[in-house]
Amino acid sequence: MNELTKANGAKLTFEDFKNENGITYWWASDLANMLGYQSLKAFQTVLDRATKAFVSLNIPHYENIIATLRDINNTQVQDFKLTRFACYIAVMNGNPQKIEVASAQVYFAQQTRKFELFFESNNEIERLLIREELTEGNKSLASTAKQAGLTDYAKFANAGYLGMYNMESWKLASKRNVKKEKLFDTMGRTELAANLFRLTQTEERIKSKHISGQSNLEQTHFQVGKEVRKIVNENVGRTPENLIQEKELPNIKKELKDGYKKMLKEDSPPKKKK
Repeated sequence: MNELTKANGAKLTFEDFKNENGITYWWASDLANMLGYQSLKAFQTVLDRATKAFVSLNIPHYENIIATLRDINNTQVQDFKLTRFACYIAVMNGNPQKIEVASAQVYFAQQTRKFELFFESNNEIERLLIREELTEGNKSLASTAKQAGLTDYAKFANAGYLGMYNMESWKLASKRNVKKEKLFDTMGRTELAANLFRLTQTEERIKSKHISGQSNLEQTHFQVGKEVRKIVNENVGRTPENLIQEKELPNIKKELKDGYKKMLKEDSPPKKKK
């Protein structure tokens, strides 16, 4: 597909909305309209997720999603200047249930192949975002459990794995032929989300039921893990330890960062000859 579909049905290419003034950029409000969002405010959640993706990739988001006042009919309104890569990340974070977003994701998947980005959907970026949430979720759970009297976090963590995977983390790592600390890196979106659910629900149960003490905390994590295991098995038809593994997240990050550099080069003004 070589065109993006505007909300009113008009066919316009992405490049038709390009602006150049020191940098090459697209207005977020224009992109939101093309993607079927009623307003920039409605599009804000997508921009927030795009910002989180930039943070995950360690790319300065303030250089790619630039808050700016835009003059429309002599009225100053809040908008954002988006680089090509920011537009790409935003589109891939849009709601694919919207026809315009689904169409735009196909368009961008085709257009970005020259930058060696081969993502057909938002799955890989979604994995990166959930992985970041898992890092924060682990920190939050560890803090809550410590306040509840936890003394051995390794045993507590493995109790959750035993419940969810019927094996400890080191056995799961051995089964998948990865290092224990790299387990999350090959998990798909569903498995990552299931683990995030395990962490958040364990923390909530500890708080709501006022659970304390090493043994009780381990039992709680184990029980929540078992419940998540059942949910995954019922909905996916596989137990968690048998879920299909995907491309390593560090490789995805490298691919995205390399694509970012190539997009910057694409939109940089040619150097003047001396």
